[in-house]
Amino acid sequence: MKKMTLAEPPPPGSALRSSASSTGRKPTRTAGNAALLCVLSMSSVQFGAALSAPTMNTFGSFSTTWIRLSWAAIVLALIVRPKIHTYSRSHWFAAGSLGVAMAGMTLCFFLAIQRIPLGLAVAIDFLGPLTVATIGVRRMRALIWPLLALAGVLLLSRDRAGWVGEPLGVLLAFGAATGWGIYIVLMKKTGAMFSGLEGLSVSLIAAAIAAMPFGLLQSGGHIPLAQVGATAGLALLVPLLPYALEMVALRHMPASSFGILMSVEPAIGALAGFIVLHQPMTAMQLAGMFLVVCASIGVVVLAP
Repeated sequence: MKKMTLAEPPPPGSALRSSASSTGRKPTRTAGNAALLCVLSMSSVQFGAALSAPTMNTFGSFSTTWIRLSWAAIVLALIVRPKIHTYSRSHWFAAGSLGVAMAGMTLCFFLAIQRIPLGLAVAIDFLGPLTVATIGVRRMRALIWPLLALAGVLLLSRDRAGWVGEPLGVLLAFGAATGWGIYIVLMKKTGAMFSGLEGLSVSLIAAAIAAMPFGLLQSGGHIPLAQVGATAGLALLVPLLPYALEMVALRHMPASSFGILMSVEPAIGALAGFIVLHQPMTAMQLAGMFLVVCASIGVVVLAP
């Protein structure tokens, strides 16, 4: 006759450890997914910017930026169908402010890359998210990531011609940086206030309206059909796809972590400039690219 035995109970605390391990993996996985969305967004922005150069040189930055914002606003409104009649004054203010920030940073950025190399423009532009990242740091040891990112950006900012860039182009890049920092804060706030992509849809409408006077002024009120067609595809790369990806990502990560992750963008910008615009990269810029990638990996894996 077989001896019957009771199953041994699990060791004390094992269930708690298992649960903690499971819940620990979930935030890490979520952060990783959000980081992937950020990388996809940055790639879309930088290659979209590089591919936009011929269109902007032909038709002008203001009008091209306005039409692409209009395309993005129309397409997303048709898809999302925002419930405009249900929004409060605070909803309209948040979305409208985000739209103005979008228009400002986009206009400044595309004007800048017509005057200075793409890698340099993006490096200066990154000062906006870097400021957000630094302000959001709660532990002194976490400052290593924005500092490492800054070092990489400085290396990316130097090419064979040195540090010098056209003053107006540099000033416009700083304007884009200011707009980008404001954009990150407002995008997180707007994404939390609206459901789905409704906030982004309303913000893009506001951005198109804000950019309209500049676009009409440059075009003289005449928009060539060739420009309308050329900007249709570009609007998907910038701004529709990246803005949507970033709004989703910011719902699952702090604005400070998002800001540090954006340090990859100067590296992607330099790479896009090299591949699409044939702008050369030096050994120093390659080293800078390595540093910003390390900083971004660090903030996803190790930062609090």
